[in-house]
Amino acid sequence: MEDALPPGVLEVCVLVGVPAERAKEATCQISQKKVRDLPPLDPEILSVFVPPFISKEESPATNVNSNNFNKTKRRSFRKKKERPKIENVKNPNGDQKTPDTEDISVPKDIDFIGLPQLCFPGGLHITSELKEAHIHFLVFTDVCGNRTYGVVAQYYQPMQDGCNSLNGQPYWESVQTAKAFRCFIPFAICVISRYPYFNALKDCISCLLVHLRPFKDVDVDDRIKEFAAKLSLIPTPPSGTLHLLFNMKPLQIVFPSREDPDSPIIDLDLHLPLLCFRPEQVLQILTCILTEQRIVFFSSDWALLTIIAECFMLYLHPIQWQHTFVPILSRQMLDFVMAPTSFLMGCHIDHFEKVSQEAEDLILISIDNGDITHSKSSEDTAAIPAVPSKAAETFIKRVESLQLHYDLELCHLSSSTDFNELQMRRRAWQQKLNTEVQQITLQFIVNIFREVKDHLNYEHRVFNSEEFLKTRAPGDQPFYRKVLETYMFHSFLKARLNRKMDAFARLELSTQSQEDRLNLMFDSPRRLTMEEMASKRFNPQYMISKRLVISMPDLQDIKPHDSPARTASLRKSETECALKLPSKSITMFKIPEIYFPLLSQRVHAYYTDFINHLTKAINVLQHDNSALLARYFYLRGLIGLMQGKLLDALSDFQNLYKTDIRIFPTDLVRKMVETMPPSERSLADRRPELKRLISQVMEKQREVTKVDDHVKNFKLPKTHMQLNDFVKRIQESGIVKDIDTIHRLFDALTVGHQKQIDPETFKDFYNYWKETEAEAREVNLPRTVIEHLNTNECVYKLSCSVKTNYGIGKIAMTQKRLFLLTEGRPGYVEITTFRDIEDVKSTTVAFLLLRIPTLRIKSVSKKEVFEANLKTECDLWHLMVKEMWAGKKMADDHKDPQYIQQALTNVLLMDAVVGALQSSKTIYAASKLSYFDKMKNEVPMMVPKTTSETLKHKINPSAGETFPQAIDVLLYTPGHLDAAEKFGDARPKLWCALTEGKVIVFDASTWTIQQHCFKVGSSKLTCMVMVDQSQVWIGSQDAIIYIINTHSMSCNKQLNDHRAHVMDIIVENKNNIASEAYSCSLDGTVIAWNISTLKVNRRFQLPYKNLISIRLHDNHLWCCTGSCLLIATTNGSVQQEMNLEENLKDVCSCFLCFQLFPERDQVWTSCLGSNDLYVWNATDLSRTPQKIHLQDCSEITCMIKVKNQIWIGSRGLSQGKAKGKIYVIDAEKKTVEKELVGHADTVKALCSAEDRYVLSGSGKEEGKVAIWTVE
Repeated sequence: MEDALPPGVLEVCVLVGVPAERAKEATCQISQKKVRDLPPLDPEILSVFVPPFISKEESPATNVNSNNFNKTKRRSFRKKKERPKIENVKNPNGDQKTPDTEDISVPKDIDFIGLPQLCFPGGLHITSELKEAHIHFLVFTDVCGNRTYGVVAQYYQPMQDGCNSLNGQPYWESVQTAKAFRCFIPFAICVISRYPYFNALKDCISCLLVHLRPFKDVDVDDRIKEFAAKLSLIPTPPSGTLHLLFNMKPLQIVFPSREDPDSPIIDLDLHLPLLCFRPEQVLQILTCILTEQRIVFFSSDWALLTIIAECFMLYLHPIQWQHTFVPILSRQMLDFVMAPTSFLMGCHIDHFEKVSQEAEDLILISIDNGDITHSKSSEDTAAIPAVPSKAAETFIKRVESLQLHYDLELCHLSSSTDFNELQMRRRAWQQKLNTEVQQITLQFIVNIFREVKDHLNYEHRVFNSEEFLKTRAPGDQPFYRKVLETYMFHSFLKARLNRKMDAFARLELSTQSQEDRLNLMFDSPRRLTMEEMASKRFNPQYMISKRLVISMPDLQDIKPHDSPARTASLRKSETECALKLPSKSITMFKIPEIYFPLLSQRVHAYYTDFINHLTKAINVLQHDNSALLARYFYLRGLIGLMQGKLLDALSDFQNLYKTDIRIFPTDLVRKMVETMPPSERSLADRRPELKRLISQVMEKQREVTKVDDHVKNFKLPKTHMQLNDFVKRIQESGIVKDIDTIHRLFDALTVGHQKQIDPETFKDFYNYWKETEAEAREVNLPRTVIEHLNTNECVYKLSCSVKTNYGIGKIAMTQKRLFLLTEGRPGYVEITTFRDIEDVKSTTVAFLLLRIPTLRIKSVSKKEVFEANLKTECDLWHLMVKEMWAGKKMADDHKDPQYIQQALTNVLLMDAVVGALQSSKTIYAASKLSYFDKMKNEVPMMVPKTTSETLKHKINPSAGETFPQAIDVLLYTPGHLDAAEKFGDARPKLWCALTEGKVIVFDASTWTIQQHCFKVGSSKLTCMVMVDQSQVWIGSQDAIIYIINTHSMSCNKQLNDHRAHVMDIIVENKNNIASEAYSCSLDGTVIAWNISTLKVNRRFQLPYKNLISIRLHDNHLWCCTGSCLLIATTNGSVQQEMNLEENLKDVCSCFLCFQLFPERDQVWTSCLGSNDLYVWNATDLSRTPQKIHLQDCSEITCMIKVKNQIWIGSRGLSQGKAKGKIYVIDAEKKTVEKELVGHADTVKALCSAEDRYVLSGSGKEEGKVAIWTVE
């Protein structure tokens, strides 16, 4: 099996230098003074060290299984065997002998041909004096874009006189001083890893160099092999907060983990670029990368080239560089900078002049001097655009507030006498600083691209780039125009359209404004609010005379300051814009010692020690730290697999479902199962939990489908459109998503024509809509007017200047009111709010010989009727005002603010239709969009008084979708006033389960969306319950219980012990503390869970199938199946049962739902297809139940107990139409107190909010949630 196990820290280790014979010749020339300066020698690979390193003498019996997993793609590398001088040795037949060679298996995707030059990028020079060892870093990229990392240490070994030899080999001799030596030969050790452990491997290789100082009669290869063997046995930690600690002697080496599965490993000092460049220059370099320029870094320090380049790559995460990345170019590779495509490369500063003169259109960045310049440019070379000014300003302020100097941190600390303590203290400081730098750069990326989502259509995967550009400030548009054309941005768009919850999405979500959350709830056209307008008036980027940008028009002019670049960093200052995220505590796990020689028994002992250490850590860890527990299980499973203990490894991986499923190694487990010996597979199948795990993993493989990752830019259509194509095009344009509204728009645009729309009509309509949108955004009201309006109001329509009885001016329409913007000195005169309108008429008034069309509006709050001579605009304004009036009345009657937003959309569509068609039938066409006005006139829908008084509010979880979605389950979770909360979860929440595993979470204090649509599986969700303050359990028809962490709002755990649909979950509370949870499935299985450990306490099977619901009372479980009611002990022993066939066989075929009312010894049930309720005596189920008939009810669908009431959700009739009805029944009197008609479709879900409110959710025809007050 190939590529199954995650590779260890070491992939391969290579020794590079010059062969002994060539070194001898060169040193002899120097000692005999034949030459003064030798030209650089060509380095060669002298030794290659590839895992595994178990001695061949030992039987590999203990590693047979693990070797099968640890194979990687390899190829043969031919390495010369060193012998005594063999040149010019001839066979008897006169042919020259060729050197013997040896085939060595090496990783396939590592280029060993160019490696020697990269290990000595400046050339291999024999020196006459000892030089200090130095380290640099390499990055290799294969054709698939996968990166491999190298850490290279160059060190020098002395050769005495260069001519002494022993058995044909140069003789190395240890001396106290270097005076006896005239020549020093450089060697390089290169450690290659799949992971960017720059600092860790630098420390490791530094420890090795201590042992490679001049010594006598010891083989260098043995030392390096021992070193490589240690690294090959060190696993890489899974993502999270667990780091691995290894004693390499004399240093303690830390191998950090990545923060989450999608984050990169960060094992370097992220602040180094901030020491080399001013913040403005950092932004310029980031701009060059984002616009995919051809970039070359220069430095006299080879190590800095890679580290600085890698830092800039990490600054842009999660955006990824998609092009050539070669941070170090050797002398032989300088021609790479002539490549015509985008790249990022690094050269020694000595080559700066040559590169700048020979290559065109390069961005040349000197790390040493802090210069950013252009090489010679062609005539059409465009200047690098400015960074968006607001994002740049925030970035600069936050960078300047950082403390970048460790020495300043030490001033107040006592001196440490322990080197390891000093090392850990420095590492902790660096980690904290790295986190701060990451937060700053990520916030910068979010600030730049936050509003991209407003121009995405997720259903059709379209990005409207032109409209996005129009919403940018004029000074920022050149930047976005360039960035939007790049491969990097294209990949970023794919992730957004796939709704990937990466670092960008998490930060964007956590920093959403209240307005952003409101916009998620109402799919209405965007305009500037009064608050935004007020800030815009004094924003320099909108003033022609001022423009605050970070500009880079001429790179040659950018020079570093004479003063040190980072004097500002000597002082810490707090900025208002700083975003403080909670820091995560790091846990160190110490890897056991590895002993040599590396015999198989010692490897086995190492694995055993490793597992014992992990087991001890697991046993002492508290179960509430499940994330750390998961990391221990993962590592123990990995080591168990290396040891060949497959069943133990599977068991550990299976535990990840209950601790943190994000790190579950699906591919590894699948390959384990595929290659498992029949005997092992048979043993696994005998263990139910492993059999279930194997089944799930193999089913996932069959279910894998190719992710649709295409991205389209919106383009106007070029052919005629039928209705379906028109719907798609309008949705892609972002104008409106609702299908019913688009159908009405289609009817409006095709009045008097065939039922198809030509490209010109669509273009005229689209352009008019966008022009009107742009004009509305440019409306700049004076402060005196803004003061009269609410902060969230927007001006959506302005008339031409007209004469009114209030004066001359323009009529302005917001979502709340009409007002007159008077001319001359701009002033505000309120006309009316839509709620206060009493009548609207379109009439004419006589003026001389003319009849002037006039709009009259009568308001409840004003005696005088408003009149405006709107002339040609009169009919359109008449339609618009009536639609807004009707929409406002609907919104007030139904307590649903979405109606006014929908009316507003209809009004703006009317305006665009009239502007686009320009014909005699335009007003008639626009009237097709008068949806609410027609509803009011044609079918007066009076909301019953009881409904209106009880209904408090309505919200729409399907806002922004193309069609409504059924609400299957509702859950209210109360807020917790805890001063220690850091995640904003102190507010109450409403959880809505929609179709296909979607969950929407609302802030129940403001009824705004807190978490927009995260998925738990893809099946229908059946139940939700808050188990404790930190977790919500969700049952699904896929037989899985999903556990949501309410702090992180993520699903990292699953319970998969059921074999059929999970139907219900209940929690047992003892002393107000959740102690145990019970879940039931359709096949009659009931499982009792330990809430803290998630282990199964008990499991039992009821004698009946079709188990739909359970309740807990008096230490007994009340179970409702399709055919009977059961009372059982918590151990599953049935105490009493009532069979439906024996009691209600003539009137009821199957129970649909039930509710226990223990205070009154009542059990309430309903039956499939019935409009009757049956109330049973809980003390004796054999008694005949009392029947309650519900008037105008087709079927009872759900019920809950609230105080002394039973609330019943149903499908019923109201005013002759099918509606969702709620019946409120007094449990004592068993009479219907209220009939509530608040839904247009079946009531599918009910939940109580602290017995003060009841929330109801409806079916897919409406898909809304109603909030009702409880008396």
